[in-house]
Amino acid sequence: MYQKQIEQLVILQSVDDEIIGLREELEAAPRELADLEQRLESFNTRVQEIDEKVETLGEKQKRLDFEIEEDAGKVKKSKNKLMMASNTKEYHAMMREMDSLEKLNRMREEERVTVVEELAAQQDAKTELDKEMGELREQCEEKRATLQERVQKTEKRLESLDKKRKKAGKVVPDPILGRYEFIRSRLSHPVIVPVTEGVCGGCNIMIPPQIYNELQKGKQILSCPNCQRLIYWVEHTPESLREAE
Repeated sequence: MYQKQIEQLVILQSVDDEIIGLREELEAAPRELADLEQRLESFNTRVQEIDEKVETLGEKQKRLDFEIEEDAGKVKKSKNKLMMASNTKEYHAMMREMDSLEKLNRMREEERVTVVEELAAQQDAKTELDKEMGELREQCEEKRATLQERVQKTEKRLESLDKKRKKAGKVVPDPILGRYEFIRSRLSHPVIVPVTEGVCGGCNIMIPPQIYNELQKGKQILSCPNCQRLIYWVEHTPESLREAE
């Protein structure tokens, strides 16, 4: 009976480990999709920002093109007037005006070059961003398509494990099962561990000789006096576990 109880406790622990993993997966799966959707939303925001910059730069380029063209016309008119200057004073005044227009035009040309370069950089950034967004959308669609299926499979497996857990629990006496549940609620896994050469497999501390001797007799389920986990002698390892190893 002792050996059967140990075996069922080990099975119970294995089931609980898998249940914990599956529940974590159930919680993680929607978060994975939410994270992807959040990243996609972030990309959309960046695209909007780029679009706004491109629009602003485009309007600025149009304005500069108009002003450059307009000033070029003024310079041309000034050159024509220069030929018609009646005296030196008028000639120099027209020269200063024309120099001022040409200097302003050169500044606008330089500004236009900067705007065109920045516009090209923003358009390149958007092209790269569109590519990344396309890949991210595919990931989102794939995740959405498989999420429901994953959840259904996981829930079905949890139902099966719950039945297996109840079956294992029936073999273990209520006091021992209560101790197992108590320890499981307060300590991280594992709850039941083998003792090898007098050392607890949970806390790696030597078991007192008297308890170790009682453990080897295999008459009752004992606890480690240090970590309080349920323990069994490694030589009493359940047959099913030996085969798995």
